[in-house]
Amino acid sequence: MATNPNISATNAQTALAVNSVLRNTYLLLSMTLLFSAAMAATAMALQLPYPGLIITLVGYFGLLFATEKTADSGWGLLFVFLLTGFMGYTLGPIINAYLHMFSNGGQIVMLALGGTGAIFVGMSAYALASGRRFNQWTATLMVGILVAFVMSLIAVIFQIPALEMAVSFLFVLLMSGLIVWQTGEIVHGGEDNYIRATVMLFVAALNLFQSLLMLLGLGMGDN
Repeated sequence: MATNPNISATNAQTALAVNSVLRNTYLLLSMTLLFSAAMAATAMALQLPYPGLIITLVGYFGLLFATEKTADSGWGLLFVFLLTGFMGYTLGPIINAYLHMFSNGGQIVMLALGGTGAIFVGMSAYALASGRRFNQWTATLMVGILVAFVMSLIAVIFQIPALEMAVSFLFVLLMSGLIVWQTGEIVHGGEDNYIRATVMLFVAALNLFQSLLMLLGLGMGDN
């Protein structure tokens, strides 16, 4: 049976484009994670204060919007580093608080970091090995993240530990799903912009780490 050379060429080009997006995404993600970690370490070393909820939200959503709008140009690279660097800076004071608040704060931070890495690698491997596209999860994830975000604001404003724990657990589930979904989108050509893919995976990893940090702090923190 003869093979259509045009179809073969198209499939090869598609596979090459997907591999390029996947490679560039994980390369940029590695760089942004290192840069964010460096900013967090700097904020910790200098004992910089947490900027507050309002400044954090304005900075995050403002830089996220700028990154989204410039993702198809070279400016997108600048804004993705500004976004991840800013989020790293906000993370530094939070980690410092855990280190000073709990006698086993160092253990909590390392467990949260290790858990984040294990979940991220596990979910990515599952998405790659499954060969599936998880676009049917899109609406559920988006609605779930919005609900969890609103609940987290209520928990922070009204200082409700039980709600904070519930929201953190929900975020762990949602961010795990988001990693699977985004990786599946890249592999199957649903996402062809590595800057947007990087931001999505970075946000998932950051929220995963902060949620695990909260759960471990509430569950095993030793004052």
